[in-house]
Amino acid sequence: MTGNGTGAGQTLAERILARAGGLEQVTPGQIIDGRVDLAMMHEQGAQTVQPFHDMGASRVWDPDRVVIAIDHWVPASTEGAAVLHRILRQFAKEQGLPHFYDVGNHGICHQILAEHGWVVPGDLAVGTDSHTNMLGAMGAVAAGIGPTEMAAVLALGKLWLKVPPTIHVRVRGSLRKGVYAKDLILRILGEIKTTGATYKAVEFSGPTIERMSMSERFTLCNMTTEMGAKCGMIAPDATTYTFLEKIAKHPMHPLAPDADAHYERVVDIDVDALGPMVACPYSPDNVRPLEEVLPKHVKVDQVFLGSCTNARIDDLREGARILKGHKVAAGVRFIVSPASTSIYKQALDEGLIETFTEAGGVFTNSSCSACFGGNMGILAPGEVCASSSNRNFPGRMGAKNAEIYLLSPAATVAAAIRGELADPREFL
Repeated sequence: MTGNGTGAGQTLAERILARAGGLEQVTPGQIIDGRVDLAMMHEQGAQTVQPFHDMGASRVWDPDRVVIAIDHWVPASTEGAAVLHRILRQFAKEQGLPHFYDVGNHGICHQILAEHGWVVPGDLAVGTDSHTNMLGAMGAVAAGIGPTEMAAVLALGKLWLKVPPTIHVRVRGSLRKGVYAKDLILRILGEIKTTGATYKAVEFSGPTIERMSMSERFTLCNMTTEMGAKCGMIAPDATTYTFLEKIAKHPMHPLAPDADAHYERVVDIDVDALGPMVACPYSPDNVRPLEEVLPKHVKVDQVFLGSCTNARIDDLREGARILKGHKVAAGVRFIVSPASTSIYKQALDEGLIETFTEAGGVFTNSSCSACFGGNMGILAPGEVCASSSNRNFPGRMGAKNAEIYLLSPAATVAAAIRGELADPREFL
């Protein structure tokens, strides 16, 4: 069910951007010059260094507000990747940037920002990766930008941007056993589609969201990128503050949407009857209930449990719980990549790595890994992968005609056991 918000108040995105621009209020379409609270770069940030110098900049505006995290090619797997890493290391040294997460002290950039408290409620945060949206779960406007934009941010600490209209997604009901936040965001993607939120904010609320952990909220906001959204966000609450209590790197300035906020569109979702979902090739919005796809007996060559969408410790715990006592099916390559080094250590301490490897899986270091088709786990022509990541466009993980099915972490593990797409509830 959809409808239009008819109030005259400010949405969460509008309130945060008004603060960033030093304004009382803003309206969709308005151009602001926003003060940036946090800037993040990964390997693509190497393309920022030359424009930064070309525009005459000599020093980063605030070294304490810049984070660099090497995460895509870890360790460097090509000469080109090694060059990108060297550029970033040299830039960090030249600028005296203290917050540099190199190989060995690393993880996926968005997870690094989350678990180290670099983004807090009310922030305007930007990064050189499209899934920077994930940090909107902190009650912030967090958005991906290009290298030249980032160069200007590094020099000035400001960003010229347009205020987006907001889609409000209200969620009620309780997720049943074997159904997860990933199934919910796939369900929402199936409705909003990959272009339905282009340059818009997506704001989540409702009783279901309020009960979710930060990890689950990260999953939701992460995949607003696949809707084309400028940012995905959840207003801060007790869960947010508890998560940030001991790790926040700078003062919070929490904001909430006005009770009479005006939304371009309202989408209401009831999850009481929601089951496991799957995004079929070749788009994240080609979403079906998993039970409708199972009769096709889709065989898999590879299974990937990882990515910034679903490789946190709760994802690995759930995957290991399902895998315990089983073996990976013959002929299936099962790759598990934790989202950060700290998660890797937790998995080691809890015996999860042993569970995955004894069953026949490969547990890798923390990185983007197989998700983007650039470092490991490349698919050959015609191969099929069940993945907990966020995209399944042609060529995303290798060959253009390889097929990727997007699922919850639990459903990917079920596929690894069966050797074909399977319902995770059978193993719970």
